[in-house]
Amino acid sequence: MPDPSPRLLLVAVCAAEILGMAAFATFPALVPVFQPEWALSNTEVGWISGVYYAGYVVAVPVLVSLTDRMDARRIYLFSMAVSGISAIGFAFLADGLWTGSVWRFLQGVGLAGTYMPGLKALTDRLPASAQSRGVAFYTSSFGIGGSLSFLFAGEIAAALDWRWAFLLSAIGPALALLLAAKALKPRPAAGAKPATGLLDFRPVFRNRKVMAYTLAYCVHNAELFMLRSWVVAYLVFSMSLQPPGATGTGVRATIVATIAGLLGMPGSVLGNEVARKLGRPPVLLAAMSLSAVVAVVIGFGAALPYAVVIALVLLYGFLVVADSATITAGVVEAADPALRGMTMAVHAMIGFVGSMLGPILFGVVLDLAGGGQSQVAWGMSFSVIAALLMLGPLFIYTMGRDRPSASDTPG
Repeated sequence: MPDPSPRLLLVAVCAAEILGMAAFATFPALVPVFQPEWALSNTEVGWISGVYYAGYVVAVPVLVSLTDRMDARRIYLFSMAVSGISAIGFAFLADGLWTGSVWRFLQGVGLAGTYMPGLKALTDRLPASAQSRGVAFYTSSFGIGGSLSFLFAGEIAAALDWRWAFLLSAIGPALALLLAAKALKPRPAAGAKPATGLLDFRPVFRNRKVMAYTLAYCVHNAELFMLRSWVVAYLVFSMSLQPPGATGTGVRATIVATIAGLLGMPGSVLGNEVARKLGRPPVLLAAMSLSAVVAVVIGFGAALPYAVVIALVLLYGFLVVADSATITAGVVEAADPALRGMTMAVHAMIGFVGSMLGPILFGVVLDLAGGGQSQVAWGMSFSVIAALLMLGPLFIYTMGRDRPSASDTPG
């Protein structure tokens, strides 16, 4: 049976990605609940947030590289099941730092087998002319799913408790599995199997353009997942500094986080469209620079009127992913077609090292600079991540520019 039309396929795979992200933000959305209940320091909060991405980093080299050797659909469906099971495990068995870390690690493994393998399954089935926009919409769906996860976790925990939030979030991956199984028709892996070993990444490392975008993706992810891990805690802290009845303080922090995340979709798609016309390097430089500036303002601006804080967080939600689709599309375009799965494995592995370290680094700086009740400490934490982000344009301009005398792909 043939695949559905490209448009219908894109809609179905993006919808599955959104559903599969239901448990993504259950912990960071509920940090104000977990921190006192489990007596966690800021560093320990950062650890549980970061260990999710450690699971991703450990699993992604194997799971994504396998998509060059078998249909990515098989890996995707199996991993979506892992995502649902690990959410249920957290709901019933997590009771502190280490048990919570184990189940969040397994959730990260599930993400490793769904995010990039899902993108590979999609791009293998799309015509070349539709791939750039397909990447933009798919990566934006990741942000939508993560944003709705904040909303879901906050509302369910407020109505019931955090265990119910995790338990009910498992419904999303179950529905995603059924939808993807229907939309993605089985097919052999695209192209000939690569001559390299499964984990022989040397051809990818030799591709300077791929590595430039991959290193930029690493620092992008450090910033993005720092924000997603800490935004609710930051907003709660900002609310504690406001006078009684201040405008906006009646809005639950998880709702603000949800809206900020949803603004990422137009930010990502618009950034990619502008990059198609003006070129990726200048757009990435502008997007990352603006995002870094706003991060510093937010960090030191917790005591600003809460309506202003909300507006800044929403603007940040738009800017923080304005570079995302542009970076990933750059990698897909620069990859050797025969090594696309392996290239995406390296891209994801190195990129999500940033996802793992960003939340942990933020928590460590927050503790060292004075703790979660210090405005200066929040400012320093945001500033460190902003400084890290500015390495991204440096990688693109020193490694990722086309050079007429040499090929960007390994020969």
